[in-house]
Order: sequence, then C-alpha cells, then structure tokens
Amino acid sequence: MTPPERYAFGASVRPLLVPKHDPCGMLRDGEFWLSVRTPEGPAALHLARAAGDLIATGHGPGATWVVDRADAIAGLRDDLTGFDEMAAGNPLVSRLAKTFAGVRLPATGQVFPRLLRAILEQKVTGKEAHRSYRAICRHFGEPAPGPADLVLPPDPAAIAASAYWVFHPFGVEQRRTQALLRAAAVAARLDRCADPAEATTRMTALPGIGPWTAAEVVRYAFGDPDAVSVGDFHIPNTVAWALAGEARGTDERMLELLEPFRGHRGRVCDLFALGGIGAPKFGPRMPVRSFARF
Repeated sequence: MTPPERYAFGASVRPLLVPKHDPCGMLRDGEFWLSVRTPEGPAALHLARAAGDLIATGHGPGATWVVDRADAIAGLRDDLTGFDEMAAGNPLVSRLAKTFAGVRLPATGQVFPRLLRAILEQKVTGKEAHRSYRAICRHFGEPAPGPADLVLPPDPAAIAASAYWVFHPFGVEQRRTQALLRAAAVAARLDRCADPAEATTRMTALPGIGPWTAAEVVRYAFGDPDAVSVGDFHIPNTVAWALAGEARGTDERMLELLEPFRGHRGRVCDLFALGGIGAPKFGPRMPVRSFARF
C-alpha cells in the first residue's frame, strides 16, 4: 500500500490501542500489531513502513480478511473531501488541519471490541476504564495467531454467558456490566450493521448505551469523521473554548459551534485533542478509584 504524502502512521493507528499497554495490540519501533476475531476466524495484522510503502501481513485463519481491510485499519480509506474548505473558515481549525494533515481516521470494521472499551469508559476516569479493559482481555482472551504474543479480543459469547459478578474483581459495577452483557448478546447483529447510522440506532436501543458510547464506537469501527461524543465531560468545554473563547460549554453549544463542520465534526474534535487544545481547568481532578475494592 502507498500512503498519501505526509501520512502519519503512528498517530493514525494509535487510537486503536488502549494507552500504555493493550493486550490485543501494540505499536512499537514503527510496527503495528492488532488481533481481531474475523468472520473467517482469529487473526493478527502486522503493519510496517518500508521505503515509503506500508506492508500488511496477516496471521491465522482470518489472515485474508484482515489483510483485505488493512488499508482501512491504517486509515487509508479516510475521506477528507471538502474538509479543507470547511477548515479554511476558522484560523485555528485551518492551522491544526495543516499541522496534522497526515493523521487519518482508521476503520476496523469491528464493532464489539470498541463497544467493550467504550462501555468500560462510561462515567469513570480513563485509568480506571483501561485497567478494567486489560483485566477483562486477559481473563477472556485466547492467544492470538502470530509471533507478537497478543490475545484475541474477548469472545462476545463468553462475555454474554457470564454472571455480572464475574466483572466485579475487574473494577466494573453492575450498571456497566449489564450494558456490556446486553451488547455481547447481540454482538453478531451489531457487526452486521452496514453503516454508522444503523450501528448507532441498534446500539442506542440497548439500555445503558447512549449517544456518547455509540459515537466512540462508530468513530473507529466505521471511520466516521462526523461522530461527536455528546455527553462527554471535557469535549463541550474544549469546543466552546477553541471556537468561541468560552471556558465552559454544553452539548447544545458544542453542536451549535460545530455545525459549520458538519460531516467532519468529530474530526474537528480530534484535531483539538491532537493540538493539545483544552479549556481552563477549575477545581480538583476526579479521583482514580477501584470498584473491585468496594
């Protein structure tokens, strides 16, 4: 595969991994690994740069499936049509779009693994959620094909068959666990969704899954550049500060300010994150807790 000019490989695929350590993938020394459960069986994808090209190698029974999707997983199917014209209307967005022009939005085609992570990230700090994610992957995971020493994402059937109290030692309370069990029970149906709109409709029909969770999923499962995480603790403030100089914002104000970028609203939010843009902070940070000790 031949990436576009200025393609930022690491920055494009890094969002697919939980920070610091992900049992199901890694990015190290310019090489990327990701384990997946494909319709054809378990697989691991290896991506590496070589003389300006991007080389994809698949391992396991699902190797053909994952290699066929390698360009999407690397973000090479990301469509930026019309975004430069939108960005030109705002000096900050225009500057960030030029600075991070090489960052592309990946699309894994895998709904449930991202939904697992998004449910765990509901209403808790990132550290808490990612600690739970690693523990669940290690508990339910099976060795992935290939030499990278990864585990496969948890089998939805195994999660759906578990009692809610199984997740207590992983730091997940009953409310999030029940949402996860409901999602696992219909995971096959979710993976058959044709587009972000259908997936969003099906996910938000499940109790415990709202617009924030759905947006976090379709952004990376389908590469949806318009997915806005409504209900986020930080993003409305960030958008209000970046686009209007207002230290605090609501979801309604955020959507109003992002309307000129419709079609790429989520991309604009991502650019603010890449650029380190953040609203002024007031008050203490949320403490890192462990529900497993309750």
